[in-house]
Amino acid sequence: MRDLHVSYLTTRGAAVAVDGVSFTINAGEVVGLAGESGSGKSTIAHAILRILHPPALITGGEALFNGRDILDMNDKELEDFRWKNISIVFQSAMNSLNPVMKIRNQLLDVMLHHGLSKVEANQRALDLFDLVGIEAQRLDAYPHQLSGGMRQRAVIAIALALNPPLLIMDEPTTALDVVVQKDILGQINLLREKLGFSILFITHDLSLLVEISTHISIMYAGEIVEKAPARELFENAKHPYTLGLMNSFPSISGEKKKLTGIPGSPPNLVNPPGGCRFNPRCPRAMAVCSLVKPQTRIISTEHTVSCHLYDEG
Repeated sequence: MRDLHVSYLTTRGAAVAVDGVSFTINAGEVVGLAGESGSGKSTIAHAILRILHPPALITGGEALFNGRDILDMNDKELEDFRWKNISIVFQSAMNSLNPVMKIRNQLLDVMLHHGLSKVEANQRALDLFDLVGIEAQRLDAYPHQLSGGMRQRAVIAIALALNPPLLIMDEPTTALDVVVQKDILGQINLLREKLGFSILFITHDLSLLVEISTHISIMYAGEIVEKAPARELFENAKHPYTLGLMNSFPSISGEKKKLTGIPGSPPNLVNPPGGCRFNPRCPRAMAVCSLVKPQTRIISTEHTVSCHLYDEG
């Protein structure tokens, strides 16, 4: 992703939901994209697959996949590209599935549309359900006959139907209890190790990324404010917003600490604050923060941060 810009056109003006976002996902990596609701995470996912609808408008940037710019593809190219190369698991499994179609038919639809025979598609459906840990007889169930965890596994099976090299997961465990969340995350890790696909994992819950990510990008108000390998980010986070997110969830191991939320609310993206967009909420804000947009500073080889605290000199 290079310098992506996405706006939502409103009666009050253009809300810039994604403002110059760039990141790379290499083969086999799990890149976590974390931030509060409204930070632009899901907009990025929808922009990659070109499934944004008015009033959303992609105003600039590139989404390169093996050298091809998805944002330049025509409708026929997109139809052939989606699901074979990049697929997505949305937030709510119940809303992702057709309630009046059996799971088998929803799986077969994807595969038949892309040229598999009915015999091949049925065998692939059985193999996929085995992969995600659901009994074969559940293929002929309707979505409401499955538990929340089973529905999410079925959605993952559909997303993997054509063995895409990149899977986008947009808050895939939001509606699930913590036990089922852990089970689903474990299943995703096993599938990734077995099939070798990469993942863009989108969440507002930074604690989930401990379990699954190799790299993490932190988003605030349409911008990436910090990027690092997952372990380095959790051990050496720099941006005050990243630290605020980390202080807002409990640690299962280690010493107990008081949980502290981030004061204030995300900014109005039609008229965002000057300088650093986080400055009205930042506990370490300085005079320069409201006047000058911070440059991206290199902390280490793969660790960057956009914050005046790390300005040279």
